[in-house]
Amino acid sequence: MKKLYVGNLPFSATNEEVTELFSQHGTVHSVALINDRETGRPRGFGFVEMDDDAAIAAMQALDGSEMGGRALRVNEAQERRPRGGGYGGGGGRW
Repeated sequence: MKKLYVGNLPFSATNEEVTELFSQHGTVHSVALINDRETGRPRGFGFVEMDDDAAIAAMQALDGSEMGGRALRVNEAQERRPRGGGYGGGGGRW
C-alpha cells in the first residue's frame, strides 16, 4: 500500500470528493485532509492511501489535473523529517 500526498486542493474539498476522484483508479483505503490546528480551516492538502498499482495509476493520471479550478499536485508521500526544537541550538548556557 502506498500513501500519496495530494497538494493544491481547493479549500472546499471534502473527503468524499477526494475519495470519488481517486477511486476511479482503484480502491481507496483512506483519505485524510489536513486542517490548521489553530483555526480548524483546511490547509489545501491531504493524503490518500491506495494499493501500489492503483496509487501509481492515480499519480500518473491526476498529477496536474484540475479540481475546483486548481491544478492538483499528486506524488508519493515522503516520511516527515524530525523537526528541530526543544533545547537544541547551541546556546551553551547550562
